[in-house]
Amino acid sequence: MILAGLLCMTGVEATQLDTLTASIGLPALAGCIRLEKRMVRGIGGWGCRIELPHEHAHRTLSDVVTLIQRGGMSGEAKKLAIDAFTVLARAEGRVHGVAPESVHFHEVGALDSILDICLACALFDLLRPVCFVCGALPLGEGGVHCAHGWIPTPAPAVFEMLEGIPVCGFAGAGETVTPTAVALLRAFAASFGAWPSMVVERRALVYGDRVFDDAPNGALWALGRQV
Repeated sequence: MILAGLLCMTGVEATQLDTLTASIGLPALAGCIRLEKRMVRGIGGWGCRIELPHEHAHRTLSDVVTLIQRGGMSGEAKKLAIDAFTVLARAEGRVHGVAPESVHFHEVGALDSILDICLACALFDLLRPVCFVCGALPLGEGGVHCAHGWIPTPAPAVFEMLEGIPVCGFAGAGETVTPTAVALLRAFAASFGAWPSMVVERRALVYGDRVFDDAPNGALWALGRQV
């Protein structure tokens, strides 16, 4: 949803999106993502369609940082991406009782997570908002399957990164906030609270891939001029 929201706010076209994706420096990511219209229970919005080859890579923080530094993203986008992965490594390290440098990323080291974080950072750098405001994060009950088996939600790494962040209950069961999402919010220095005073210039409703039975899985995005 972060990728879809940023794509809607920047207005990046398909050709420019392919260029940004190529700048990450992994050939397997070429042409893998498109913004598409979605309809959920009769209400239209947007979402990202991502098609990637299977990869089950275990990368360390150093591996990911090297990949980012060797890529062609802007300096600021690289900094944001490295910040996000560092936040993740520290959280995973605390969860597993190891140093951040010793963390072996599983899901987060795979192609989709590298795409999510790096492309989101490239888009955020294009947008360069004066401030980035987010509402309370909705947390669901239940659990989720991952490389470590069945774990409760919010996932342990998410739980580690929630300090100082307002949260609220969610009517559905399952994962509603991912580790990559919280890491990106941290890297983007998001503030949390009510809508800021602004004149709305661009807006979008974006959906995630999962449809919950009794709750919406979407986010409202707005870009505006401060008043």
